[in-house]
Amino acid sequence: MDKKILIVSNSYDIHADLVMEKLQARGVEVFRLNQDNFPRDYGIAIQHGVSNVSCELGQLKSGQSLNLLDVGAIWTRKPAPFRFISDDLPAQERAFANAETAHLFNSILFSLDGFWMNHPKANRTALWKGEQLQRAAKFGFRVPRTLISNDPEQVRQFKQVLPGEMIVKTLSSASLSVEDVEPEFRQAGSLMTTIVDEQHMTSIDAVRELPCLFQEYVPKQYELRVTIIGQQVFAARIDSQRDQRTAIDYRDFSVDIPYQPERLSSELQTRCLGFVESYGLSYGAMDLIVTPDNEYVFLENNPSGQFLFIEQLVPELSMSDAVTDLLIRQSRQRR
Repeated sequence: MDKKILIVSNSYDIHADLVMEKLQARGVEVFRLNQDNFPRDYGIAIQHGVSNVSCELGQLKSGQSLNLLDVGAIWTRKPAPFRFISDDLPAQERAFANAETAHLFNSILFSLDGFWMNHPKANRTALWKGEQLQRAAKFGFRVPRTLISNDPEQVRQFKQVLPGEMIVKTLSSASLSVEDVEPEFRQAGSLMTTIVDEQHMTSIDAVRELPCLFQEYVPKQYELRVTIIGQQVFAARIDSQRDQRTAIDYRDFSVDIPYQPERLSSELQTRCLGFVESYGLSYGAMDLIVTPDNEYVFLENNPSGQFLFIEQLVPELSMSDAVTDLLIRQSRQRR
């Protein structure tokens, strides 16, 4: 009997939507666990007997059920806050409900025996930008000179010794954790990579409140988005310097700049694969700069990074098919 595929994400994840459609079109049984509707819309029963274990998960609305022992491949995409039947739980009750549900949720995931893209423990290990820079250097990448600090004087000194501009960017997410806050409490949408000018420096004492990541600004010829899916490497060239609005941070998708496939050398592909695999990941989305001197500079790796925006702009890079193929192939190897 073929093993089934479990997708763990949220109800508004278009990546999961597309891959699920492709899996179903190929006759594969797939179950989707949307964390933003869990446990409200799911039924769960885990029983430990004297010599056996049973684990059943069901979607209450659709009636679809899944024996977790039948799962052969798991794709963890984007987490989201849990949701309960009562939306107005008092603060302490909500905190307790979240703690109990997290315990159950992780008990489910960590007990699964199958192929992971990616395992939650590997994802978490791979998240930290400070550690990523250190590891990338070991894999032969140039990394920008970087300061992570909440000391204003250290920031001033760091800026003075840089040969060019200094940038600031977030350590966690440019979305400013907007997805973790109820809509009525959201104050801002995003914080993109920003050149720190003299006006910013007049209020640099504000870093006392929160550590920030500062880096030298690295001149760009163009940028690369390198997506690793299993053993496949998909590279897109992003000509961000064609427009001033994307020169510092290319993620202004209202600007029409060229995207095209990029052929990487076998040596660079090996480095990218090795970096991602060193965390135990089977998926990663790496951001690199190519300097005017054709030097590759590592910026970061997102173990749950998006790929559809690249696929839409560069259809030759059929990454959704690669994800689909990998999940099917790996699940069938675990019959």
